[in-house]
Amino acid sequence: MMVDQRANLEIRPVTIEYLEQFNDLLRYVFQVTDQEVSDSGYEEGELERAKRPVLEKSDVIGWFNGDELISQLAIYPCEVNIHGQLFKMAGLTGVGTYPEFAGHGLMHDLIKVGLDRMRANQQWISYLYPYNIPFYRKKGWEIMSDQLTYDIRDSQLPKQRPVAGHVERLDIDDPDVIETYNRFAHQNHGAMIRNELNWDEYWRWENEEERIAGVYYDQNEQPMGYVLYWIANEVFHVKEMIYLNQEARIGLWNFISAHYSMVDHVKGHLYQDEPISFLLDDGDIEQTIQPYFMARIVDVQEFLKAYPFETDGHAFHFVLTDPLADWNNGTFGVYWNDQGKVHITKRPVGDPVECDIQTLTTMLMSYRRPSYLAKIERLKADRKTLKNLENIIPMEQPYFSDYF
Repeated sequence: MMVDQRANLEIRPVTIEYLEQFNDLLRYVFQVTDQEVSDSGYEEGELERAKRPVLEKSDVIGWFNGDELISQLAIYPCEVNIHGQLFKMAGLTGVGTYPEFAGHGLMHDLIKVGLDRMRANQQWISYLYPYNIPFYRKKGWEIMSDQLTYDIRDSQLPKQRPVAGHVERLDIDDPDVIETYNRFAHQNHGAMIRNELNWDEYWRWENEEERIAGVYYDQNEQPMGYVLYWIANEVFHVKEMIYLNQEARIGLWNFISAHYSMVDHVKGHLYQDEPISFLLDDGDIEQTIQPYFMARIVDVQEFLKAYPFETDGHAFHFVLTDPLADWNNGTFGVYWNDQGKVHITKRPVGDPVECDIQTLTTMLMSYRRPSYLAKIERLKADRKTLKNLENIIPMEQPYFSDYF
């Protein structure tokens, strides 16, 4: 594409009449085959229809060459729990450009427009699943959560332990599954408060007819946790396990262990910093950990105003750089009044903390601590200010098990 050809391109909303082009670009960029679609339980044309709500409920924008969609991104309307405070979150997905139009800064400009729209919609933070971590780091996103994968042999499964409740096998969309997750999400930092669109995306690439929910009920018949799973080729596959207390955790593992005679392995994923090996009698299991989701603060001033600091602290100021969002470049002072209410100012109150938007995001999401970030020279501050940051930023690491 010659430079002067770019004058013929324009950015505009991707509306419902472009649904087929939207899906074609998605499938091309992410190399989704017909076989993969079929394996996920979709009949011909069903996946395309299933994506229709994305265009109806999300903010989708793209570059057009006349009436041809050549580059796009979608911003899902989401809500997440950040240390007990609910935030509107912009879920960035569907990012792609046809290769013949790549390398000309189209996506750079599209993401800048996307950030403007997120800010206008008061989405002060954005999450995404990174197909290319370096690319998104350059745009201001940073790793915020991990996915831990485990493989437990049948002989290593925990022995049965007595609990007061019991597990029932239910459909994955049973109201008790939805309600249990909702309670869990409101109690766990980083988690998505799933609406109907989020649940649809959660199961998008799964064959739902083959998935089962095992729900743990306590002695008062209250659902306190669940495991979403399927069994295939003598393997018990765990898609997600959540629990609101340790009794539910034990009860769910009792349920899994009861499949001892049916399976050779239990394989699954964890989305929080809780290595499963420590909880087993025989902890010599295979575990791998890899980065999972990335996050980005969209508007630093507004995010800091709403951020639930652990406690009052000493006044300080951030000196920030942001590669795309100009409004995040500069000084952001943080101080507390006599009533303990946080105030954000453009004045340089207290001592400086110098970092980029990526480092600020991963620090405030508690994926990495201030002292560690200073040690690896991602953040610059004196010892007193670092201690202040350690005190005011909550310790709980993020949980995020969704995918979009």
